[in-house]
Amino acid sequence: MTYLLSTVALIALVIVAVVWDLRTRRIPNALTVSGFFVALVLRALPGGEALLVGVLGGVIGLAISFPLVLLGGLGGGDAKLLAAVGAFLGPGGLPVALLVTALVGGAMAFALAVQRRALGETLRHARVLVGSVAMRAPAPARDLKTPGALTIPYGVAIGAGAIAGWLA
Repeated sequence: MTYLLSTVALIALVIVAVVWDLRTRRIPNALTVSGFFVALVLRALPGGEALLVGVLGGVIGLAISFPLVLLGGLGGGDAKLLAAVGAFLGPGGLPVALLVTALVGGAMAFALAVQRRALGETLRHARVLVGSVAMRAPAPARDLKTPGALTIPYGVAIGAGAIAGWLA
């Protein structure tokens, strides 16, 4: 029964986040924070160990995405959605979710860059952003808030990753 409730709750969270992100290009705190706590409540039903696994998954999801938020390459709502997804999936399902999220997000960004004829510039900026994360260097001068920056509704990619991680 808990598995069914968790499945329905995760799917509902993802659908609302995707629709909200597509319409407003934001994912509200009320959704992500409540999704995180719903995941933890559902994990607490069978026992304490499952709850700890959910907390660990949420912390990992947030820890992986937080540097990208600081560098301006990911929105705060996206990071909090990843934390909520991590709480549902736990550390076991998170690697698949993150891989699928990255692949879907990369494909979306590539398609938008090609459509806007900005592939070269986008690839250069991505290289600088990745280099900043790898070298712990200062954030690049250009970020999601820069006028004219190409942005995608990353909640769509996170949603695809969440479902893939749940099914894995």
